[in-house]
Amino acid sequence: MSDENKDLPNGDGVLKNSSLYREFQAERDEILRHKWIESEKAGHDIGFERALTDWIVRHRSKWRKARQTANQ
Repeated sequence: MSDENKDLPNGDGVLKNSSLYREFQAERDEILRHKWIESEKAGHDIGFERALTDWIVRHRSKWRKARQTANQ
């Protein structure tokens, strides 16, 4: 099983192929990328919660609009 699907129950292909799950995964990837960038700037790990909050406030709405535009 790939790392991407390690938290899913065996045989749960419906969930992992749903658009909602794919959006969750894409958003999570962006948050983790933001965490890495901001941690590098700070010179230490800022933690997931801080990265999540910061990304939501600064980037989420623009990111979602860009994805909606790209998927139309």
